[in-house]
Amino acid sequence: MISENLHRLKNRIGKQCAASKRNTDDIKLIAVSKHFGINEIKEANKLGVYDFGENKAQELRDKYQLLADKVTWHFIGTLQRNKVKYVVKAASLIHSVDSISLTDEINNKAARLDKVQKILLEIKTSSEETKAGIEQYEQILFLADHCKYLDNIRLIGLMTMAPFTDNELLIRKSFSELRKLKDKLNKQGFNLSELSMGMTVDFEIAIDEGATMLRIGSAIFGQRDYSKDWRIV
Repeated sequence: MISENLHRLKNRIGKQCAASKRNTDDIKLIAVSKHFGINEIKEANKLGVYDFGENKAQELRDKYQLLADKVTWHFIGTLQRNKVKYVVKAASLIHSVDSISLTDEINNKAARLDKVQKILLEIKTSSEETKAGIEQYEQILFLADHCKYLDNIRLIGLMTMAPFTDNELLIRKSFSELRKLKDKLNKQGFNLSELSMGMTVDFEIAIDEGATMLRIGSAIFGQRDYSKDWRIV
């Protein structure tokens, strides 16, 4: 199933890149492996997927203990300060940084590991109350500037989630605002390269609007069964 799903997904990504005049090599596919087991991750890895995204700190910790750095780990969920220690040890990139206090905690934990932790700022680009992230440009600019003075933090881009809607105009607006924000910050000298946006239901619009990282789960692994423990084969 994973093989067939990946084949279909890569075809869709390729077609959209051609339509958007994008190079597929400029887009990183992150397989969202939340609640899927080690065997599914290993299968996807053998099929050429190297980057995996987790939403929960403890699940990332446990999977990292089993697979370590055989794959590249991304943390893409809401991160609490008391869980930072698990994530910094495992994650190559943290996508969901949204405050000074969280950034400082990541910096402190990374310093103890003698690691420079790459991060993205999570930006709220829709009006949905359930969506997390920073909204005000002044706050975004302040946090981005704060990162410059932290020795163990490297800010490389921005992340957002589009609203859950069938309205493609609203989805596109959410993604285009993130792209414009990156451009605006780069004019201030931040040299950001990454835009993490686009999931199974909207990644084609994200590609058209400049995404460099796609976070895709069900289109690769199928639907999650939350009644089962991911640790059980």
